[in-house]
Amino acid sequence: MTPDNIIDVSEADFEYEVIEYSQNTPVVVDFWAAWCQPCKVLAPMLEKLVKETAGAIRLARVNVDENPNLAIRFGVRSIPAVKAFSGGQIVGEFTGVQPESRLREFLSRIQPPSPAGLALEHALSLLNQEQWAEAEPILREVLEQMPGNPPALLGLARALLAQGKAREAHNILSAFPASREFANAQTLLPLAKAMEDLRHHQPGEEPDEQSAAYWNAIRLAARGRIPLALDGLLDLLRQDRRNDPVRLTILGLLEVLGDDNPQTRSYRRELASILF
Repeated sequence: MTPDNIIDVSEADFEYEVIEYSQNTPVVVDFWAAWCQPCKVLAPMLEKLVKETAGAIRLARVNVDENPNLAIRFGVRSIPAVKAFSGGQIVGEFTGVQPESRLREFLSRIQPPSPAGLALEHALSLLNQEQWAEAEPILREVLEQMPGNPPALLGLARALLAQGKAREAHNILSAFPASREFANAQTLLPLAKAMEDLRHHQPGEEPDEQSAAYWNAIRLAARGRIPLALDGLLDLLRQDRRNDPVRLTILGLLEVLGDDNPQTRSYRRELASILF
C-alpha cells in the first residue's frame, strides 16, 4: 500500500486530502464504521482495485463514527457509502456492497485515460474499421500492460478470428473472465470452434450441399471474407431457420464485426427478418 494512494481522512483534513486533491486526481471516498460487516467486505475489494490503478485514483476512508459531520455533509444515511470526487465535485456514488465487476466499471468511469487505455481505444477503433492485422499487435501490447483486461481480450479474439487464428482465439474465449464482456465472448465461441474444426472438412468431401455450403462459409470467414460468409450462411438459414449451428455462427461473425460496424446493423435486420 502506498500512503498517498490509500489513506484515512478526517474532518480536519478532508478539504485538502479529498476536495483539493481531486482537482488533479480522482478520489474515491469510502464511508465506513468498525461495526459495519458489509463495510469489511467492500473495503478490501476497493483497496485491491484502487491499487491496480497505480496512483491514477486515490482511496480515502472516512470513519463515520469518528467524523459524523462529514457523513451529514454528504448525506450518508447508510454504509458502506462510496462517493467519487473529481474537480472538487461528486461525480459518482453508490451504497452497499457491489460485485467486483460493478466496482471496476465504477472506477473506470472516473479514471483518467492511461497510455494503455488510449491504445485500447485506438485498437478497438481499428477493429471497427476491419483493420484486424493492425489492431492485433496493439491489443497484445495492451494486455502486457493490463493483463486479463476483458475489452482487450475480446478485441484480440475478434482480431484473431477475422484472420483465421482460431486456436488462440478459442483458448482466450474458453477462459474468459467474468465481466461485462463475458456474454460477447460466449457469442464468439461457436464460431471459434467451427473454425478449429475446418481441418476435418476438406472441400468436395461433404455429404450434402448444405454441409458443403456451411463449411465453405466458415472457410471464407477464416480468410477474413466475412460479408461473403454471412451471405452464404443467411441463405442456409432461409432454407431452415431452425438450423442452430448456422444461426450461432452468424451471431459470432456479427460479434467479430462489432456493433459499431454499419454492416452489422444491416445483417442483423436481415437475420431478424428470417427468424421472425
